[in-house]
Amino acid sequence: MYLAKAPFFLKWIYPKCIWNMDRSEKSVYLTFDDGPIPEITPFVLELLATYQIKATFFCVGENIKKNPHLFKQIVNAGHRIGNHTFNHLKGWKTKDESYLENVAACQELTQTNLFRPPYGRATHSQIKALYPDFKIIMWDVLSGDFDLNLSPEKCLQNVIQHTENGSIIVFHENIKSIPRVTYALPKAIESLLAQGYKFKIF
Repeated sequence: MYLAKAPFFLKWIYPKCIWNMDRSEKSVYLTFDDGPIPEITPFVLELLATYQIKATFFCVGENIKKNPHLFKQIVNAGHRIGNHTFNHLKGWKTKDESYLENVAACQELTQTNLFRPPYGRATHSQIKALYPDFKIIMWDVLSGDFDLNLSPEKCLQNVIQHTENGSIIVFHENIKSIPRVTYALPKAIESLLAQGYKFKIF
């Protein structure tokens, strides 16, 4: 179960996390989780270059290890890097010590002050431990591209319908997301640009 639009009460439950940016600016923040992987990262990078857009990539440490050339391409293109743990851990099911060690292992590769918990799930104690060193970036628009039951058209609709000033939008760089990303991402970018949105990074 997931919601394309993050409910307002989550900001009360997790006040240390960033769910959206300045609502007074007609800007959006495009983010990608789980990469880099050869099956989709090159497509994303080429598309962003075509539109001269910068985005934030929340990378998984083991995928950086497997695909260092792709990680280098992301960095060299001027995109922001975020820490997404080394093994894509679910915080609710991981002891704090193991979780923080996993984040630290990814941090050796990413060297960033941005963190996003995989699945958006971390305990209050994990967030408290990470907060002094990281900006913890969540989102307010979830494309749903990871959902195998979601049509590419609905994925696109999720983004266009729910995006507003300051929205943080999530797409994914993983195998199951490919059909929806390749369809929805270029159309979403075109729509948002046509509406006058600027794409920013953190």
